[in-house]
Amino acid sequence: MDARHPTPGDGDAPDTGAAAAGPGAAGAPAPGAADAPGAAPRGGVAPSPPGGLLDVLNVAAVVLDDRGRIVLWSPQAEDVFGYRAEEALGRYAGRLLVREEHLDLVVELFARVMDEGLSWAGVFPVRHKDGGTRLLEFRNMRLRGESGDLYALGLATDQSTLRAVERDVALSTRLVAQSPIGLAVLDTNLRFLSVNPALARLTGVPAEAHVGRALRETMSFLDTAPVEAALRRVLGTGAPLVDQTLVGRVRADPEREHAWSVSYYRLEAGNGKVLGLAVSVVDITDRYRAATEAARARRRLALVADASVRVGTTLDLRRTARELADLVVPQLADAAAVDVLDAALRTPGEPGGPGAAGVRRRLFRPLAAAPAGGRDDDAGCPGAPYEADDEGLVARCVATGEPYLVRRVAADDLPRLVRGGETPDGLARAGLRSYLVVPLTARGTVLGALSLRRTRDAVPFDDDDLVLARELAGRAAVAVDNARWYQREHDTVLTLQRSLLPHAPEPRPGLELAHRYEPAGAAGEVGGDWFDVIPLAGGRTALVVGDVMGSGVSAATTMGQLRTAARALADLDLDPADLLRHMDHGTTGLRDSTATCVYGVYDPRRREFRVANAGHLPPVRVPLEGPPRLLDLPTGVPLGVGGVPFDTTTAVLEPGDRLVLYTDGLIEVRGQSIDARLEQLLALLRETGGRSLDAMCDEVLDAMREPDVHDDVALLVARVH
Repeated sequence: MDARHPTPGDGDAPDTGAAAAGPGAAGAPAPGAADAPGAAPRGGVAPSPPGGLLDVLNVAAVVLDDRGRIVLWSPQAEDVFGYRAEEALGRYAGRLLVREEHLDLVVELFARVMDEGLSWAGVFPVRHKDGGTRLLEFRNMRLRGESGDLYALGLATDQSTLRAVERDVALSTRLVAQSPIGLAVLDTNLRFLSVNPALARLTGVPAEAHVGRALRETMSFLDTAPVEAALRRVLGTGAPLVDQTLVGRVRADPEREHAWSVSYYRLEAGNGKVLGLAVSVVDITDRYRAATEAARARRRLALVADASVRVGTTLDLRRTARELADLVVPQLADAAAVDVLDAALRTPGEPGGPGAAGVRRRLFRPLAAAPAGGRDDDAGCPGAPYEADDEGLVARCVATGEPYLVRRVAADDLPRLVRGGETPDGLARAGLRSYLVVPLTARGTVLGALSLRRTRDAVPFDDDDLVLARELAGRAAVAVDNARWYQREHDTVLTLQRSLLPHAPEPRPGLELAHRYEPAGAAGEVGGDWFDVIPLAGGRTALVVGDVMGSGVSAATTMGQLRTAARALADLDLDPADLLRHMDHGTTGLRDSTATCVYGVYDPRRREFRVANAGHLPPVRVPLEGPPRLLDLPTGVPLGVGGVPFDTTTAVLEPGDRLVLYTDGLIEVRGQSIDARLEQLLALLRETGGRSLDAMCDEVLDAMREPDVHDDVALLVARVH
């Protein structure tokens, strides 16, 4: 008997489960509801897309039988719904978790899931034990048991938590789409596969007009022969071509020449197969025109060449500004200062950041000053932000994007030339004779200004000096802008990964736990290493350590997906080998994702550790008495290879035994073999018997971790009580 005709017994009306629930408030379809695969969504609400980070935080799993009774109830379900397992098991889920006004639609959806085998995804208001209503995001599907019985599986999490994570992921994944740098991917026949909006704007050709067409077809207004020759050279040799200048006229502006900095890179699969080419394009028209003018001033070429070497050596804003100021003094000016808009240094959306209401364009932050003879009174010192006078030339330069030249400074000019903390009298005492300010412009955006001063008996600035200053400022502005974007992306990836890594694990029956995670290198580069401790039924505990190839947004995102999948599958109480098989099947659908993983389950009643390996380094068992040993596990293949079975190995542990799980960032060091490094680890663990687990983790990292390595490391240690 199904949920539409429940058996009598406890007075429940026709019932179903929250696992199949999904209508929105007041009987309207919930976001994500759809009638059938491929059908138009009801009420204009689209289905939830697959692959979202539904289970990142505290996902509840509930299984119903074909009558809508709860037969399985995960520990997380108690947190989400408020009911303990003994309060929920055996109850009609609809009567327990669904309000009366939603029952009819719940019955309908449950019937469709059970009778037609359709999956359902969306948002539904659920009644919590405390009497309140919680909006939960659901994933529901029909399951068939070994005996042929049908069940409904529901996975649910808090909607607001899920939306917050999805926003974080969207922010990271859209960086490329929103980048001001034009980006394109071509196949081996030089046909466009994808083009970002920035490149479409640069060429004046819609993105859809590029896809599937050859380079010469979409760029017919340019001389594409040398471009194609360069692309084929990169395709054949694999050596990238970086910062190649391309000049031509675009359809959107045929009257003027434009210039671009173009870079070509070959794309290869993990097995070395050539997939195509990546092309990046930066509009350098303004810089190109300034450089053309500067080329006529032969006596300045040495300084321009020097700027290429000395300015922008790092992605540090202050150092780049200082390099620019130091370069022009004393070769071009007696004193120089670099001012950057305060808003340009903030993250978009941050109070006071770009686009924020009420932010005034004349707010500056002095980043560098190079005064004559080392005297700060000539140019002002770097310090706190200051608000420039609207009539001042620095503020006008930034507002208009145009340079200003005062060939010979008169007394009535001085009030317009002061910067933060300066006075006209101070400039007069310094003997200011000539003044020049040029904007720091990168990719069409004014970031700040470079102001130059000559004092005493110096020759006044002329038009040649103006051309040269604009060239130097343009080069520095690109470096400053690169530093801004690098910092924003780095902060975004760090935020994403911190949201995906688990917090300190709770104590587990029969186990004492400790862990460490260290990013790669001194810069804290984000990678794809992760660990997890998953509570299971019967007091058992799953220990997981994994490593996604690569670094950055892609690796952190894939790591989050794999960790989520492991947690969801662990709730199904699968054998470790079966769990890795399911993860491997799911990983093959993720783009550019290959990962290694060790998954094991410790049963404190039997003192057994059942473990399976997917191409990862084996855990170390450190007995209370005796030498540490690597667990003898089949190596397995990495997740994402597909089609290769995994095996489960059982190890019996004794009280006091320790298990050490780690990623290859702890072991792999250039110039040393893996076997030698593993022997070093075993020898080190032999000497840590009396130490606490936290002290043991610190000692292992201090001894094994090499400085400035380019791989992150995760370390998880468990001691058997």
